[in-house]
Amino acid sequence: MTMKEEEKKVLRDVPLNEEESMALIAEMIRNTQRKMERGAGTPILVWGYATVLATLAVWAGVKFTNDPRMQYLWFLIPAIGLPWQLFQKRRPPEVRTYVDKVVSYIWIVMGWSGFIVSCLSFLGAMRTTILFLITLMMGQGSVITGLVTRFRPLTIGGIVALLLSFALLHLTDIDLHLLTFALAFVAMGIIPGHILNRRAKKACSQD
Repeated sequence: MTMKEEEKKVLRDVPLNEEESMALIAEMIRNTQRKMERGAGTPILVWGYATVLATLAVWAGVKFTNDPRMQYLWFLIPAIGLPWQLFQKRRPPEVRTYVDKVVSYIWIVMGWSGFIVSCLSFLGAMRTTILFLITLMMGQGSVITGLVTRFRPLTIGGIVALLLSFALLHLTDIDLHLLTFALAFVAMGIIPGHILNRRAKKACSQD
């Protein structure tokens, strides 16, 4: 039975024995890991760098102008990330495994949740520190994705981000607050993304 046939068998709720189930899950995870390496760390890097860039822009703007309108620089994140995301959707679709879909669903939920709480924050409808919530949610998404795909750097980066999210609850200095937020995205976005890129480059050189 081929990989594709086994996945269809699972989706039709036809029971597999224990050995077949474990082999199928392991193969789907390996396929997802290979796709992550072929696509390199570009998605993680785009959103990671966009977030860090916007954070540093807000930090510099607030620090040197003391103008609250500098908060609108947060919109640099979707201004950079969304055009790239739309461009990616125009590429020919690849065959997706169940694990691929799980990872996609994780980030759809996390992305929309982050967008909604950000909008509520701008409208003044939230009292909780918005950067804490964003870091907490994105950290959780990174940990789950890292565990599902067995990509340890992403799991570790997500754990670091989770720890930093709770630090944000106790930081009252605006400089430290923003720079800690940026550091969290370096840990769970930029560093794992570059590791993926390096693995992809190494794999290409071996082929």
